[in-house]
Amino acid sequence: MAYNVEKTDEQWREELSREEFQVLRQAGTERPFTGEYTDTETTGVYRCKACEAKLFESDTKFHSGCGWPSFYQPITDTIEYIEDNTLGMRRTEVRCANCGSHLGHVFPDGYGTPTGDRYCINSVSLSLEPADNA
Repeated sequence: MAYNVEKTDEQWREELSREEFQVLRQAGTERPFTGEYTDTETTGVYRCKACEAKLFESDTKFHSGCGWPSFYQPITDTIEYIEDNTLGMRRTEVRCANCGSHLGHVFPDGYGTPTGDRYCINSVSLSLEPADNA
């Protein structure tokens, strides 16, 4: 798929930390309960760490207890869905639709959320833009 933001691995490596590159560009996963945004309750917008595309609004974030930030709904048309059958599991990988970076997975076990979905996202894949309080 062609993305609005396309860079070589060398360019991504120059811009991202080692962990960010491993997760965002190589579909890795950060350890559970270690991410910066797992328990964050700051109001704002979560953006793709690689390209800064808006992905999630903070009012769709919830505490699922899974060890990673969880959201029940992305901002419209910001996510690409890929069937993922690795590690002997059948899951749906979610990527940034703007640059193709790996974000995490979506599961249909949304713990009573309005959509019934749980977007389980790596903190290292995100940056948080706090809402302007001015």
